[in-house]
Formats: sequence, structure tokens, C-alpha cells
Amino acid sequence: MTTTTRSGDPGETADALVARMTREEKLSFVAWGFDPVEMKGVGYLPGVPRLGIAPLRVADGPVGIRLIGEAATALPAPVALACAFDAGLAREYGAVMGRDGRALGQDMVLAPMVNSVRVPHAGRNFETFGEDPLLASEVAAAQVEGVQSEGLMACVKHFAANNQEKDRFGVDAAVGEQVLREIEFPPFRAAVEAGTAGVLAAYNSLNGAFCSENPGLLRDVLRGDWGFEGWVMSDWLGTHSTAAIGLGLDQELGREIEHEPGPDEEPPPPTYFGAALAEAIDRGEAAEADLDRAVARIVAAMARFGLVGGEPPERPKRDVEAARSVARRVAQAGAVLLRNERGALPLAGGRAADLAVIGDAAAVPKVTGLGSAFVTPDAAAAPLDAIRERAGAGARVLHVQGDDVFGRPIGDGALSPAPPAGHALPAGGRGEVYKGVLTVAEAGMHRLSVRVRGGYATLTLDGEVALEAGEVFGPQSSLTLDLAAGEYRIGLAGWAWQASPLEVELAWVTPSMAREDIAEAAAAARAARTAVVFAHDDGAEGYDRSSLSLPGHQDALIEAVARANPDTVVVLNTGSAVLMPWLEEAAAVLQMWYPGQEGAQAAAGLLFGDADPGGRLALSFPAAEDAHPVAGDPLRYPGVEGRQEYSEGLLTGYRWYDATGTRPLFPFGHGLSYGRFGYAGASVRAAGDGLEVEVVLRNTGDRAGTEVVQVYLGPSPDLPAHVEQAPKRLAGHAKAELAPGEERRVPVRVPARALEHWDAAAGAWIRGTGERLVQVGASSADIRAAERFRVAP
Repeated sequence: MTTTTRSGDPGETADALVARMTREEKLSFVAWGFDPVEMKGVGYLPGVPRLGIAPLRVADGPVGIRLIGEAATALPAPVALACAFDAGLAREYGAVMGRDGRALGQDMVLAPMVNSVRVPHAGRNFETFGEDPLLASEVAAAQVEGVQSEGLMACVKHFAANNQEKDRFGVDAAVGEQVLREIEFPPFRAAVEAGTAGVLAAYNSLNGAFCSENPGLLRDVLRGDWGFEGWVMSDWLGTHSTAAIGLGLDQELGREIEHEPGPDEEPPPPTYFGAALAEAIDRGEAAEADLDRAVARIVAAMARFGLVGGEPPERPKRDVEAARSVARRVAQAGAVLLRNERGALPLAGGRAADLAVIGDAAAVPKVTGLGSAFVTPDAAAAPLDAIRERAGAGARVLHVQGDDVFGRPIGDGALSPAPPAGHALPAGGRGEVYKGVLTVAEAGMHRLSVRVRGGYATLTLDGEVALEAGEVFGPQSSLTLDLAAGEYRIGLAGWAWQASPLEVELAWVTPSMAREDIAEAAAAARAARTAVVFAHDDGAEGYDRSSLSLPGHQDALIEAVARANPDTVVVLNTGSAVLMPWLEEAAAVLQMWYPGQEGAQAAAGLLFGDADPGGRLALSFPAAEDAHPVAGDPLRYPGVEGRQEYSEGLLTGYRWYDATGTRPLFPFGHGLSYGRFGYAGASVRAAGDGLEVEVVLRNTGDRAGTEVVQVYLGPSPDLPAHVEQAPKRLAGHAKAELAPGEERRVPVRVPARALEHWDAAAGAWIRGTGERLVQVGASSADIRAAERFRVAP
């Protein structure tokens, strides 16, 4: 295919510009390099000044613009955005990222992440848009549009089937074509149709071939079926051969680095798309035409965003106040009120004036998850401070830590020799920091923590990597382990930035410390009218959770507090589903995910009723560790001998719960409001190639509220038997805000694509005709009305 996008001022096509480049210049486009000014982002391309091609800088996402050592707007986790069920808000979210990115000197952001939530334990679920392809597609397209409306290029990731962190670098995902087309691919396709400039290939293999050199994925589907004209890059160190340039990959991301290169130190070269590629071309093992095509794709996308020909567009200034406003609105709109017994929320009267606020996350805000999505916020207030301000001067607001997230320094009696004090490594240094023996005096659950300033460090326990922390992926990390009494070998290694020394702190929480903290919290709760417990987890790139339980001793803490005070409200700052063994004892549960830098203000507003919790779950919450779609079969998760099978087929998320009759803790689409809603008068009619479903919605409560009307479509009787169908699938939704007593007819559009199914034998989409059950409800499990409608061919 000839790339015809024109370069701008010179009037040349991208192909013509590439024809004027030297081999060295062309190679500088197909491998990201190091910024000669300051490496804050992920990569840098030098451009070709003599041809009017500007440099290009890329930053990580998707929770904001992640720059090392520089603040940006830390937005709520994308899973919260999905729970808002609001494409317009997703565009605003994307626009904040777009303006921030451009203002901070970047030209592309690696976002959004649109992989489906298949595994509830997956460490990066907080970065995604949930388990449903229709919802994820709408949010993905809107965010891409928002990002690129500000002149920043978007790069959707990770294509495809990167649905777990465990063994992500090499596991082979065996996925049927219908499952790919109907579950995993739709949000990628939506991002392409929205005009995303880039696509980032996943680490894993898909049906026997690495995603970064999978021609069926990159050439046949992405470019052939969907007509994608942008460029494809690998994930960091996810390129596997020079041959990948001819198999659909255009660019290599990542260099083999173990530390920040010094001023007199040459950064390492690209592994595959540098000199190795040039040599392969000279030997006839790779084609110059494939290199030219890859570079032309990159140049054409740059031209589209004004980076070719003449002066690049002027960079805007950050609009910090507008960004804060969007961040707060997303945090509130994506917050899900899971439980609210006896009107425990919103807080009012005497219950709002005598509070015991419990939990470390109340005093140290949990802004975002860890990994390449970690964003240093402009500022982030503590929820405790926001609650005190909102409660007013006459209120009594007592804080008790309850669960010590970081812990207390590990004393000399438990570590031998004593750990280093002060600087662990000098500026620019790297290597071993500490080696010794940890003596555990009492058996039980221990939390180990490491905090890092000025670089990066890895903690090992008995030779196994236990924790990683650093300013790259989050300065503090902790892990809960069930340890027997005895001695353990403990080690620390790391590296320091060139401009600063490395400082490392080790801490822990022992079982006896936890018991003391919990007893103190229960006593404080008993003495207050209302107890508000903030609990959290640490979703992170590179790791899946070993358990769906809250980490540390938080379950025991919540249970003790709720027993001491039946008027206990739990606020969850988690990145995915968690188990709640204390649920029946808690009066209310508010899921706020990782709420971004405005999370404190959003939490206070929701708790006191200044805003209505507008979110509905974008993923199902299992009721037990062994009661979800990938439980009980190691081939499904985490895989056996490097291979995993998506044998659940289309029955993922709520579809599996429906098909198996398994009751989740909370179903997809669930969420309560401070209003109360009744449904009546559902009707269905044809509307173009799709449908329109209308329902009469009435707020029967005494407060204004938000409802998300959801439409689910049953199977078609006319499809061939080999085409799998789920019991029902989300086909449309509409959000409505109603005043007390207000009644409104709410239309819900069902697009034609929601009526289609993939026939792998025919290699085509086919329309699901015939009489189909159309269900309208407040969640996948709370159906309020149903009609049968005959779908015409």
C-alpha cells in the first residue's frame, strides 16, 4: 500500500520523504532512542531536520502523562472511567491527557489500554475498561478522540490477549477466532476507527506466534480487515527478531538497560531494528522495502499531527484547574455504591458530626496503581483532611491508622547486620545495597515494605524477587506473606539516578503489630457515631494478585470495626474486584477504585451527599476465590508449560455467571444511587439497522439520583449451530439523572453491530435475526422488563 499522506509545506508524500532519507535516518525511526535533553518519557525519535521532520517524544499512560520526575494530572483509574458509562466524559478524560501531554513536551501517549478483564487477579485490571466489549469499545473510541483532539497522538495497547501479568512475556494464548472477534478485538477496532495513530503489540504469543510478529494479527486483521494506516510498535523489549519488520511490526520499543546511562556512557543500541536490521537487509534476510514502508507509516502519522513540514504546532499551557475539575467529576461518576443498608449514606445529622475515620489510605491518599501507569500528581489531598473540612468546625473527626500500609522500620534485632542508613548508593551508582538475615519471631501474616528515593531497588527473600520499587514505577511497594518463625535471607540491589543518591527504607508489620492496630481502631469505632474505613490494594504491572482478598490485615480490621460499630462505611481504593467476608456487617460500601489526585474531594462529596455515586460496575465481583470464569482450570489461568487456553469461549465475565448459574458477589452493571428508580413500559422498535429500546424511568426516592439503564440481548435462533452464543450480551445503555418524583422516557440505542456475531467458518460477521429476548435492567442480574422482538435480516 502506498502511503499518500502529504508532508505539509514541502508538498511531498511520506513515501517521497522516505526516498530522500539515508539508511541511518530511516533506522532512527524504527527504534525508539534516548532523549538527548532529558529522558522523562519512554522514547525519543530525532526526526530529520533537513527534511522538515520534527523530533518525536512518547510518554507512558493510560492514567495520565507519566513522566519521570515531573508531575502531571493524575486521573482516576481507567476502570473508574468505564464505570461512569459515559462516552462524553471519556472524551474529556482523553482531552486532559492530550493537553497535558502536549504542554509537557510529548507528542504521543501509550494509551488507552483496552484488553478485556478476563482474570480477576490480573495486576493491570485498573488500567482497563472492564469485561464487556461494547462498553470498552465506546470508552476507548471516545478517549482516543479526546486525546487526539488536543494534538497528541494516541497508541492503543496491548494488541492482543494480554489479559494477565503472570508469564506475560512468553505465554501463548490459545484463543478461538470468534472469541477474539467478539470479546478481545472490539475495543481495538473501535480505537482504530476513531483514528488512533499507533497500536502497541502485546508481549505474549497469540495462537503460536508472538503478537509483535504475528502476520495474521497485524497484517490480516489490523491492516487488512480494519484498514489501519498508523504504525505498530512493540512493547518494551517485546521485539523478537529483525524478521518482524516484514511481519507487521514497524518499530522497536525499549533498550537493554539496567540503570540510567551516565553522561559519558553510550546508551545501548537497539537489539533488532538498528545495526542488526541493516545487516539483515544487506544479507538479503530482510527487505529494504519493509523498512521504507514502516518509516513511511510513522512519517505519515507525524504529518497528520503537524510534525512534518514547517514549524510544529505551538504547545499549549497546561490548564490545571480544568484538568482537576475533570478528574473530580470522573472520580465521582465512576464511584460505585455497592451497598447502602438503612440509608447509611449519605452522612447527615449527628452521624456526620461524630466520625472515626480509619485506615492508612485515609491519611495517605491512594492515587493510582503501580507500574508504567504510575503518575506523579500535581497535588493530592488526604481524604481525612477533605472529610474534616466538609464535616465542619463543630464535628469530631478522629483518625486511627488501623492498618499500617508501610509499617515500622525493621529493628536491629530482626535484621542482621543492621541495614544501611542514609544513602544506600551514590549518585549514578548501581549494584548490591544490602545482604543479611531476617529473623521472624512469630508465625503469621507479615507485610514487608520498601520505599525508594533517587532510583530503583529490588528486594529478594530467600533468593526470590519479592518487591520492586522506585521512582519509575512507584516509590513505595509492599507485599503480604504468611511467614513461619525462623530465618530468611534478605537482599537489596538497585541503581541511583545520575543526579541523586539512592535512599532505601525497609519496614514491616508483624502479626502482633497488626493486632494492636486493629484493637485501637475497634475502640475508636465503638466510641463514634459512624466509622468510615478506607481500604486499598496495590494493583501493579508485572504482577498478578495471589489472592482476591484485601492485602495485609484489612479484612480483619474491617470486621473488627463493623462489629464494634454497626454504622460502618467502607471506602475501597482497589483496582479490581475484591472479596468481602465482612460485607453483611458493613452498613455501606463505596467502591472508588484508584481515584486520582482529586480522590479526596470526590470521596468527601460522595460521603456527605454533595454528589450522587454515578458508577455502575464494569466488571463482575466474584463471591469466592474459586467462583469466576477462569477458576479451577490452570490451562485457563495462569497456563501450563507456557500455554493458556481461553476454553471458556464467549462465557467471560457476566456471561459465565449467567450460563453457569453462579451468583457473583456483585454483578456487572450493579450500582446504587441516592435516588430510587422504578422501570415501566419497555418497548422495542427497529431503528435503521439497529434497534431502539425505550423504558419509562421514575425516581421514586426523595433525592436526585443517577441511573444507568442497561439493555441486554438474548441469543438468535437463526445462527448456525457452530456459532457460539452467550445467554445474553450488553447491547446498549443510557444514563439518566432524575430529580425526586421525576418520570422520563429513556431511549436506548442498540447499534447494528450489537446484533452481529462472528462466523469463523465463513470468516464474516452475520446478523443474528429472528425472535430475540430484549431485557432492560439496572444490572446484568437485575432485569426490570423484557420484550421479545423479531430482528429482521
